[in-house]
This record gives sequence, C-alpha cells and structure tokens, in this order.
Amino acid sequence: MIDHLLLGFSAFGSPMIWVALVLGALMGYLIGAIPGLGPSLGVALLIPFTYGLDPVVAIVGLVALYAAAEYGGAISGVLINSPGTAAAVATAWDGYPLTKQGRAGEALGVSIMASGLGIFISTWFLIGTAVPLSEFALRFGPTEYFALALVGLSLVAGLSEGTPMKGLVAMGIGLALATVGLDVQTGTPRFTGGDPEFFEGLPLVPVLLGLYALSEVLIMIEDGPADKARNTALTGGLSAPFRLLGRLKVVIFRSSVIGYIVGVIPGAGASIASFISYAVTKRFSKTPEKFGKGAIEGVAASESANNSAVSGALAPLLALGIPGSATTAVLIGALNIHGIQPGPLLFTRMPEIPYTIFASLLIGVPVMVMIGLFGIRFWAQVANIPRPAIAAIVAGICFVGAYASENSMFPVYVMLACGILGYVLRKMRFPLAPVILAMVLGEMMETNFRRALITARGDWAVFFTSPLTMVLLSVAALAFILPGITLLRSLLRKARRS
Repeated sequence: MIDHLLLGFSAFGSPMIWVALVLGALMGYLIGAIPGLGPSLGVALLIPFTYGLDPVVAIVGLVALYAAAEYGGAISGVLINSPGTAAAVATAWDGYPLTKQGRAGEALGVSIMASGLGIFISTWFLIGTAVPLSEFALRFGPTEYFALALVGLSLVAGLSEGTPMKGLVAMGIGLALATVGLDVQTGTPRFTGGDPEFFEGLPLVPVLLGLYALSEVLIMIEDGPADKARNTALTGGLSAPFRLLGRLKVVIFRSSVIGYIVGVIPGAGASIASFISYAVTKRFSKTPEKFGKGAIEGVAASESANNSAVSGALAPLLALGIPGSATTAVLIGALNIHGIQPGPLLFTRMPEIPYTIFASLLIGVPVMVMIGLFGIRFWAQVANIPRPAIAAIVAGICFVGAYASENSMFPVYVMLACGILGYVLRKMRFPLAPVILAMVLGEMMETNFRRALITARGDWAVFFTSPLTMVLLSVAALAFILPGITLLRSLLRKARRS
C-alpha cells in the first residue's frame, strides 16, 4: 500500500495536477459561499470542463471542488445566517451569533481550520479502511453485488430528506430512468420510442445538469431578485484560531471520527454528520448553555464533521462502487465519463486513481486552508452576487456543457426535460439524491441480478445460499421497513391526538 501511496504523491510532479487542485479549490469556495448552490451542483457544472483532460487531473480537480465547497457554505452562514450548503446549518447556529458579537473573523478562521483538520484526519481513516474494504469486496459474486446495490438504495430511500415515502418515490423515478435504452442481456430496446438516440440510455451528464443546475436556475427565476441580507463587515482577529486549536483539539478529533463514520453510510451525508457532531459536542461541553449563542466549539464541531464526511463518502464509492452521498453520485458519473469504473477492481487495475485522490486530500489541506484564510474577505463578498447574474451564468454552463457532452442537441433536450423534472420534484419537496443514486445503482443491480439467475439456471435459491448475501438482503429489508414503521407510528400518534 505504501508503494501505491507514493505513486499517488508522485502524480504531483505534474504541474497540471497542481493547477487542477488550486482551481478546484477556488471554484469550490466560490460555489459553496453562494447560498442555494452547493458541492453537488458544483461538481455537475465542472464535469463538462473536464472533457479531454487526463482522468487523474480531472478527478483531482473535482474532489478538490467537493471538499472546498463543503467549507464554503460556512461563509455565508457565519456572516448573514444564510448557509450556502445544508451541512453548514449547524455552523450558522453559533457562527452568526459570533458575527453579531464582532467575532466574525474568529468564527470563519476556526471554521476553515477545523474543516482542514477534519479532512486531514478522516483521509487517514479513508486510507486505512478503503483498501481492506475493496479486498474484501473482491470476493463478491453476482448475488453479493446485487444485494449490495439493494442496500445502497434502501439506505438512500430511508435517509432522504422529507418523508420516507417521498424518498421511495424519487428512487423509483431514478430506477425508471435507468431502464431506458437497450436491454443489458438481450439488446431489446426499452422505452426508446424507436429513437436510436435513446439506445445507449439517458446520458448521465445532461441528467445531472438538468436535475441539479437547471432546476436551481428555474427556482432562482421564480424567486426573482429578492432582497436579502448583505454581508456584514469582517471583524475579529484571523490569528485567533491558531490560539484556540489547543483548546479545540478534542472536539475536532471527535467530530472528525463521527463525520467519517456517518459519511461512510450511503445516503447519510455531511448534514447528518454535522448535526450529530454538534449534538454530541454540546452534550459533553461544560458550558452547554452557550451553544446557539456563540459557542466556538459548535462551529468547530460542525465544520470538522461535515468536511470529514467527504472522505467518508468516498470510501464506499472507491471500494464498492456505491456512492456515499449525492455529490459522490455525481462524481461517479464523472468517473464513468473518463472510463473509470469505481469498485474493488479499481485498486488493482488503476491504482493511480484512488491513491492520487488520497494524496490530493492530504496535500490539498494546507493549500485549501491557505486559500481560505487569505481569501476570506473575497469569499465574504461572493454571497452578495445578484441572483439573476448567478442564474444566467449557471444556465449558460448547463447548455454549453450538455451540448459539448456529445456535440449534438439530443443531450440538451434531455437536460431541459430533466431540469423541468427536477424543478417539479423540488417544488413538491421530493429529494433529488435518490434519483441520481438509483440511476447509478440501477444498472449494477439489474445486471448482477440477471447474471446470478443465468448462472443458477433460473433457480432463485441462489440468493439464499451465500451467508453474506443473506446478511446484506436482511440489512436492505430492515432499511426499507424501519422508516415505514416510524412513519406509521407518527400517523398513529397524530390520530390519537385528534
């Protein structure tokens, strides 16, 4: 493993890798600081710009954007109480009160230092767990892979925002979209309407751009140039975080561990990690009454957890081919576009990809921390960009990116249709993550399901002969059932009250 890790570090002998890392971090801060955008949309927008790049360069840039965007959401949350990402909500609970106390610089400085340390600590957990997990997964057969995909879908449906039923419906939409194209076994066209453009299925990049980016543009157009709070003056010393790190070291380490563990669970994501870490930190604090009123420990706990969840979400993606979050679902599309199939064989066939990602996370920490600290005053103004201007820029990238994906208008039409679909789903408060994850996992699930039946000559008992398959199927069943039980209990309680 050490030899492969050195191989990853050696990739930074190329100037293009450094350019990708720095530009990815800059774009991540920019997108994260704008309320309403976020890492998923940022990665989707950047994919068209990676066409023609070396796969390693492209992936380093996308991962850097992902990590930096998670921090960027804290900037607007701290300054104007309008978090740029959902994961920064808990950061704003104490960050904004600190701003009102004249300690905005201290809050932003602590948030970026905690973010950097969170990524650094969790990356070592990623290095230590991803390889053994991939080696274990090499023993998987068709039944295990089918069950694993089912577990991924069940967890996403159960942990989606809103009601579990909406998560299931969104997952069903994603599975339906995944069936468009030629049958994986027989080559029979499915839901193509006889149009050869659909034979290869729906192109993933236009789908991503439509669901995430264009739907956001439509939301912005509907909202109009609404008045919003302007950023306050940046006050408080930026040197304060360095003096506070000693006092916050236990909080940051504990939150990084929590963030990584939660991030590994497919569908959990950085938001849940930050909320859990915040609650745990408040529980163990000697002054819990200060939380929500300007506790610097709350800022450190939230930011170290939501950034360590980035490394956690990469573990199942790289080792098993299962996206750990909505952003890694978009990232898996970028990997596929560059001919990279994530999963256990990635570590043996293309070790330069995962190990360069590991190296980029470790090397990227000081780079992103310096960019963040020196650019705080600039990032603080990003949230003031008029929303109509943002909508125009994002829409332009959507159309250009969709057309450039295949140099034809077909992807543009797909992007427009998915943009309308995403807008409708968001207005009805349906989550988008299960749609993307189901599209990504649907083919894996169907292919291995049918492969298992073919090898067993149609005997369904093949799914009940492997102990590992049985365990995974049981986990999937529980993940589907438990949210339903919780929903049923809440309905019964409401019925009793009425």
